[in-house]
Amino acid sequence: MKIVRVQDIMGTEREVTGPGWTSRRMLLKKDGMGFSFHETIIPAGAELNLWYKHHLEAVYCVAGNGTITDKATGETHDISDGTLYALDKHDQHTLRGGTEDMRLICAFNPPVTGREVHDEDGAYLPDTSED
Repeated sequence: MKIVRVQDIMGTEREVTGPGWTSRRMLLKKDGMGFSFHETIIPAGAELNLWYKHHLEAVYCVAGNGTITDKATGETHDISDGTLYALDKHDQHTLRGGTEDMRLICAFNPPVTGREVHDEDGAYLPDTSED
């Protein structure tokens, strides 16, 4: 059994920050669950162009607000507490923070190793290491 408290990983190597986001990686590939699990904070007003071409991601908003735009269709959806979105087709998207910081709970498959940051396409590179 694993017990992880977000306050215990803040300020450690499991808290990774980039322009417009902070990701607290609660479960990683090395934890052996087959997915990684993160708490991500998107500040109010932030804009991120993302494309997880090597990962599938499910995201559940537990606080704050913002929008997500599907770059293929141009369709924009509001995000607020209680909204889930799933990037089930490696969807290129723009995530925008709204009037309040968004607190998102995210699961990635395959799992990340922990230090990934977005590349020029807004993707995490695939993990090529052996288990």
